[in-house]
Amino acid sequence: CTDNEDPRKGKKNKGTSKEVCGYPLSIFFIVVNEFCERFSYYGMRAVLVLYFKYFLRWDDDLATSIYHTFVAFCYLTPILGAIVADSWLGKFKTIIYLSIVYAIGQVAMAVSAIHDITDTDRDGTPDNMTFHVVMSMVGLFLIALGTGGIKPCVAAFGGDQFGDHQERQRRTFFSVFYLCINGGSLLSTIITPILRAQECGIYSQQKCYSLAFGVPAALMLVFAIKNRNRHRRKQYSKKEHWMDWAEEKYDKLLIAQIKMVLKVLFLYIPLPMFWTLFDQKGSRWTLQATNMDGNFGALIIQPDQMQTVNPILILTLVPIMDNLIYPLIQKCGLNFTPLRRMTVGMLLAAIAFVCAALVQIQIDTTLPTFPSASQSQMKLLNMGSNQVQINLPGNDAFELPAAKASNEFLTFNEETINVSIGNPPVTKLITLAKEKRQTLLIPSNLNEQWLLTQDLTSKPQEGNNAIRFVNGMKKTVNISTPAANFGLISSLSYSNYSLFKNGKTVFTIQSGSQACDFSRDFGFGSSYTFFIPSTLVFGESCHQSITAAEDIKPNSVHMALQIPQYFFITAGEVMFSVTGLEFSYSQAPSNMKAVLQAGWLFTVAIGNFIVLIVAELAKIPKQWAEYLLFACLLLAVCVIFSFMAYFYTYIDPMEIEAQFKKKDDEDEKDLKNKKRIKTEMKKMYGQECKQSKKQARYQ
Repeated sequence: CTDNEDPRKGKKNKGTSKEVCGYPLSIFFIVVNEFCERFSYYGMRAVLVLYFKYFLRWDDDLATSIYHTFVAFCYLTPILGAIVADSWLGKFKTIIYLSIVYAIGQVAMAVSAIHDITDTDRDGTPDNMTFHVVMSMVGLFLIALGTGGIKPCVAAFGGDQFGDHQERQRRTFFSVFYLCINGGSLLSTIITPILRAQECGIYSQQKCYSLAFGVPAALMLVFAIKNRNRHRRKQYSKKEHWMDWAEEKYDKLLIAQIKMVLKVLFLYIPLPMFWTLFDQKGSRWTLQATNMDGNFGALIIQPDQMQTVNPILILTLVPIMDNLIYPLIQKCGLNFTPLRRMTVGMLLAAIAFVCAALVQIQIDTTLPTFPSASQSQMKLLNMGSNQVQINLPGNDAFELPAAKASNEFLTFNEETINVSIGNPPVTKLITLAKEKRQTLLIPSNLNEQWLLTQDLTSKPQEGNNAIRFVNGMKKTVNISTPAANFGLISSLSYSNYSLFKNGKTVFTIQSGSQACDFSRDFGFGSSYTFFIPSTLVFGESCHQSITAAEDIKPNSVHMALQIPQYFFITAGEVMFSVTGLEFSYSQAPSNMKAVLQAGWLFTVAIGNFIVLIVAELAKIPKQWAEYLLFACLLLAVCVIFSFMAYFYTYIDPMEIEAQFKKKDDEDEKDLKNKKRIKTEMKKMYGQECKQSKKQARYQ
């Protein structure tokens, strides 16, 4: 592969490389390299928002904002890559050098996710978060610079490998090229979350984000080194267009080429809104999946793995669209032009967000209502062996059975409340914490101390289940599992929360030489308090005495409900993005193809900045309302774009350039003829003068 596309270098070997099945041999290397690069990029991006939230401990809005800032920069830097490629290094060298920068960034991300580097107290949590934040930001900056610089070059470089006689193969290349992008995305979004879910560490075992970032880094590093080793390279007349005023200084062909680019760039103005919606499948939709049930029977899907639905559908829909849908539409006599395809793609993306809003409404009905800043919530747990009567302010009196907790959390606006328990009643003044959930542990002897536990005020992270135990026995017990150890729990006390994955977990309760095995199946995102009563008898049936209080219900909305929104957004992507890539290349002049590809990618950057504005400034309280807002905005933009597309005239840049070159050749030929005639006239005039002088002397 060489930069044979630049006519200024006078190279004429375009499309003359060895061919396999009618395609240039170099195309196969370009496609494979793109597959590897996309595996690296999407593998890292698949777990990025969860890395922000659960490793760096950022909230949802900050994680979403930084995620989209990174994606925006990835699609902003193609402008720099296009300038470097078209005016300095050429596409091939640009790809090679920026691949090295890319690989360094991936390595930096992998290092930033190693918690043991700053975990001096070995508790599994980094002690110097600044190091990890700075390291990850440097890594993301280098990745954005590398991947963004490569983006406008690869597709254009691939298109340049075809000769003028290979127009059909060039169109097929762009479809295959997009298939490879999504093939790499598919594998990486399956494999990387699996790597992320593993536990690793030197001193303590935590989620292995370093491995999830490290594998893409290794792949990109091998790609970069391999390719680096392979390459060591009004008083004025009225003008039809405002660019025509530059004719006196610049070549007419260059002006015509710039006109072509500006014409397409003007058409790009509404396009960022599509990417505003599309790229949220890696942020908002992933966070939406954390509140859903990923149990597909024999297959358990992690929230970040739901993104694999997109590349799976891409690999399915691209050949169906190219070989079935588009030909069928053509046979029906409909002129389904590229711009019309893109309009339909935008409409499908808007429908996808309507589906996402409907799913979010369903999720919201299952989420617990946590206390506001002016409220407190409390639940009661009866640790005694007898039923007691409870009297709380603002609530009717109710009976609480032995070894049972109240069904729901009760909400109070007062900071202190009087709680009366028993008959005759024992009344105590309880101080509650604002914006918190607490459980009041009621001892069998009401005159003993009443304990208040601190409960969770959010869903457990990453779809895990938060479990704790309350010991109602008169002796200390030790509770352990293969995955965690709750340690010793003293009499009438409670343990801290421990997180467990979905599935069956066996707990072992020990007191001296006695032991009791207790098992429980967990779903996703729940929280339970297990109570060990004073009446527990160790033995095979001991588990029957243990009671469970469901503090937070498990996720009940299934992840399968996200499939329709993924289908519509993917169908929209096939019609919008695949068509847009081909359209950008076909309407670009020969020396500005990378520039127009960069302009196309720049719309992606603007789209991600729009997400930032909405996430940080709008502060819409309901997520479903935000989804509907984006859908309505895209529908409005879709109407505007359809009008712009109606008045757009398709051009053939090669034909226009050929006309200018033909005219230049004719002008050059006329100029040479004029010079020749002038020279001949001078010679004739000189000869006549000599003869006249001779005759004068003779006379």
